[in-house]
Amino acid sequence: MSRLVVVSAGLSDPSSTRLLADRLTAATARRRPVESRVVELRELAVDVAKHLVSGFPSAALREVQEAVGGADALIAVTPVFTASYSGLFKSFFDVLDPTVLAGKPVLLGATGGSTRHSLALEHALRPMFVYLRAVVLPTAVYAASADWGAGVEGGTEELASRIDRAGAELAAALGASGSPSVSDGRNAGAPAEAELIPFAQQLAALGLE
Repeated sequence: MSRLVVVSAGLSDPSSTRLLADRLTAATARRRPVESRVVELRELAVDVAKHLVSGFPSAALREVQEAVGGADALIAVTPVFTASYSGLFKSFFDVLDPTVLAGKPVLLGATGGSTRHSLALEHALRPMFVYLRAVVLPTAVYAASADWGAGVEGGTEELASRIDRAGAELAAALGASGSPSVSDGRNAGAPAEAELIPFAQQLAALGLE
């Protein structure tokens, strides 16, 4: 089973950032078995700040750093502040080993009050994760307040479609690393080599090329 770490930088409880993170996780899990771990950065804010000035992580922060290092993939979601990721979100990735995300699939998400900030995914988040040598998935999901519609739980059809597409891409990326598919349980015991299907081919099979 694939290990998935979900990083949510939402500051409130509950938060639309956490809601988006949960929906992206569910969209992935519908297609690929995952063992998910949610990291709420607001609970680590003091630990992150102390690490920035001291260079030493607390036990709680060290455990999360190790979880990220051991994950097969990452979902990272931040609220947008001043047309970019939040300071807490950036600071967390600043205190990770700079090589820890190399080669890992990363699905990006962001939330904000206005659709005008949606490009923060492309001009701020994507370049940062490319710099960290992560495999950033093609579809990133931005959810403005209006995207949740009248029923916050479900959101609009357009948002649901984007979430579904992004989840399918992450499931395909995990499949390329050898994890068994939810819909193909007979392969669960097969060696990893039997599951190595090129990522582009996985996307094509899902109609996502």
